[in-house]
Amino acid sequence: MTQTTTHADNIIDAGWIIPVNASKEILSNHSLVIQHGHLIALLPTAEVDKHYHSDKRYSLQDHLLIPGLINAHGHAAMTLFRGLADDLPLMTWLQDHIWPAEAQWVNEEFVQDGTQLAMLEMLRCGTTTFSDMYFFPDVAARAAHDARMRCQISFPVLDFPTAWARDADDYIHKGLELIDDFGSQQLINIAFGPHAPYTVSDAPLQRIVTLSEELDCPVQIHLHETAQELRDAFLADRRRPIQRLHDLGLLGPRLQCVHMTQLDDRDIQLMRQNNAHVVHCPNSNLKLASGFCPVGRLHGAGVNVALGTDGAASNNRLDMLGEMRNAALLAKAISNDASAIDAHSALEMATINGAKALGIDAYTGSLEIGKAADIAAINLSAIESQPLYNPLSQLVYATDPSQVSHVWVNGELLLEDRKTLTLDSTRIISRARNWAELIKDSQ
Repeated sequence: MTQTTTHADNIIDAGWIIPVNASKEILSNHSLVIQHGHLIALLPTAEVDKHYHSDKRYSLQDHLLIPGLINAHGHAAMTLFRGLADDLPLMTWLQDHIWPAEAQWVNEEFVQDGTQLAMLEMLRCGTTTFSDMYFFPDVAARAAHDARMRCQISFPVLDFPTAWARDADDYIHKGLELIDDFGSQQLINIAFGPHAPYTVSDAPLQRIVTLSEELDCPVQIHLHETAQELRDAFLADRRRPIQRLHDLGLLGPRLQCVHMTQLDDRDIQLMRQNNAHVVHCPNSNLKLASGFCPVGRLHGAGVNVALGTDGAASNNRLDMLGEMRNAALLAKAISNDASAIDAHSALEMATINGAKALGIDAYTGSLEIGKAADIAAINLSAIESQPLYNPLSQLVYATDPSQVSHVWVNGELLLEDRKTLTLDSTRIISRARNWAELIKDSQ
């Protein structure tokens, strides 16, 4: 009697798979089976032919498959400012260099080209989902839609005018239009993005609280980024910024708190009690000397900690593998405990924790049956990965973005043998060089 097998859209055979599940498995010689953009099976490669067949089958025996990395905070278009104003303190960097450059150059064309450059880099680093907070978010959303990347677009809200909006009411009005325009898109989520407590006053924050609850939309904000921010806030109204957000009703499970380098025990307790999320940006914090996020203490308190790169103007890379490695190393050094954040915890921060922070963990962030096929393949045959005792350890502590060979988002192959399939790298690089000439000549 002939056994009937199920047709699948894709089958990926791999040397190792790390699903990022509760049992923290590392599976050898296993395969993923994909149908309609979702994972329908995870089983030993030797068993695949008994149950499934496909016209598309990838044999990646030297590779490790992981959930696609989730960059939970960034400013994609700012990739065009990479290296423009290095080695400066945060407020000097912002006020004297970045904000003037934005006032002069940021428009729809800038955001289109910068976002495409960022996505090109992120895909080649194994990132399948990114969160973006920048001007002309509608342009960034369309760019992500065309590239078929998964993203959260956090539309900015500030008290003062920029190239995109006049005042807080105008930012929110345009953001609500963005929700209407993209709310039904499968790969795009819209979030409120009040820039920071020192750039957004109480009234718009209170309105965001109400709208976020009504629309069930996340909120992302830069918070407790520097010691100066806390000193200024305390002088203004005798409260720490996190306490102010708590008093306004903003601190809760929809809130994504970015940076969080200046925390005491009361702050951590508030985060835990309100189930708010932290987005840790280790490389940007280091480069701007903003401080150290106490990841070990947050982790021990049960606070969800995700990872982000921040923008390339303050990093200067969009390399989530590097963020994962530095997050683990910094946590060990700060806590004086080599086991503070182990390799699997670091991978969780870059995958499922990011999905939880963005509110999308029901369908991405891990390689589990029923979830979207958001996958990165890492080639572990490189010299830098030899000898190979533990693929998880090699991933976190030794892997370079150049080893990312394939990336799938929602079951669609977007990177094949290091070549992007939905982004024209030649055109994108040419446009970036044109921008660099214009901006350099104006300095």
